[in-house]
Amino acid sequence: MRSDGTAVHAEELLIDVAVESWRLSRTFQRSLDFRNEKAAGRQSSQISYFQRKLADTLSLLGLRLVDLDGQPYDVGMAATALNAADFDADDVLYVDQMMEPIVMGPNGVRRTGTMMLRK
Repeated sequence: MRSDGTAVHAEELLIDVAVESWRLSRTFQRSLDFRNEKAAGRQSSQISYFQRKLADTLSLLGLRLVDLDGQPYDVGMAATALNAADFDADDVLYVDQMMEPIVMGPNGVRRTGTMMLRK
């Protein structure tokens, strides 16, 4: 129980942690300095391991994170396009970057994602 009297749902808390972990791992991956190939390779492997462990843990609960980076944009995607107003209706668009992944559960979408679009 929270201090405001509402119930704490373990699955929602796990989803919160998973989404933040996904964001942190992506930020870390983008910050790798490939001028030192050996260190960057080791750090990249650690991130890959962490992401696999995260996916394996979520799958035990029937959850998975969906990243749509680079996919053709469709208005039916379970993610909010933060910059959709910047484009014309007839523009061919792609997902430039997921800001938050879509969280899928055994019965469908558990949490929608957010994304940035590009032409």
